[in-house]
Amino acid sequence: MMNSQIKTDDSVFTQLRQAYADETKARELLESWRWPGGPVCPHCKNAGEKRISKLEAQNASRSGVREGVYFCGACRQQFTVTVGTVLERSHVPISKWMMALSLLGSSRKSLSANQIHRMIGVTYKTAWFMCHRLRLAMTPNHGAEPKLQGTVEVDETFVGPKSKPKTPLVALVQRHGLARVKVIASVTQKNLGAALAECVSKEAVVNTDEHPGYKNPLKQWKAHQAVNHSRGEYQRQNPDGSRTSTNAAESFFSLLKRAIVGAWHHISREHLSKYANEFAFRWNTRQDSDGKRVEKFARWIEGKRLTYRQVSQPLCVC
Repeated sequence: MMNSQIKTDDSVFTQLRQAYADETKARELLESWRWPGGPVCPHCKNAGEKRISKLEAQNASRSGVREGVYFCGACRQQFTVTVGTVLERSHVPISKWMMALSLLGSSRKSLSANQIHRMIGVTYKTAWFMCHRLRLAMTPNHGAEPKLQGTVEVDETFVGPKSKPKTPLVALVQRHGLARVKVIASVTQKNLGAALAECVSKEAVVNTDEHPGYKNPLKQWKAHQAVNHSRGEYQRQNPDGSRTSTNAAESFFSLLKRAIVGAWHHISREHLSKYANEFAFRWNTRQDSDGKRVEKFARWIEGKRLTYRQVSQPLCVC
């Protein structure tokens, strides 16, 4: 397998356009990112304990073999690098997937599907579906991820047009660390408590505003500190030297809302969680170069599938 020739500190999109517009090179790049230790069978997870061979066309064969097809000696099934990922069964070339992936991964305030369709040369409908599949890949498994610790800032906002009921969104941001975001049905003690229990360690110090919905649920946490926005208080220095604020959570929402106004214009309730998780992914990898971020993301695409029927007719979030 060819090692990646792209330096992750450089502009990935520029190099992809120049060096990896070729489909074979783009596939080999994705293979090197997804399987740094060699091919792994997505059907039985055989990582080389039994032989995995790359299929090659025989000299006497009249029909060729698709490039990038492997055969697993353990389960005796064939697979490619896209099997078991959000790219599975896609007719879009891998080179275009890689360019779309790098664009979403490196655009701080995101890009619209219309912009993606113009930049990589696919139809708008295809670009819209690709973006939704990539956003699904950016969604973490909150149950398997480590919970936020230390000082965690929590804030809520509402997303939607003025003429319709807005959708509440909760951001939970570890200070100088990771972020989690949850779409909730309503801003109640029960829903806020459930979001906190899922994402925040009980040993954390939680900073919120004065919203009464946090008071009772946060009695189970180590400490709860609140700033009073109604009195013009947005940051408070405590006697022990710690700082109470929700500025990091508000900064997260600021970036998200700039994308809604400038790029997306409208987000439906059913798709809001995917859009919000796209921003959480970039927030959590903000210290990485664009290339390193895309390389990490290439390992998140596994085990996630989204069909066009699912994304065009989503279940209601309620």
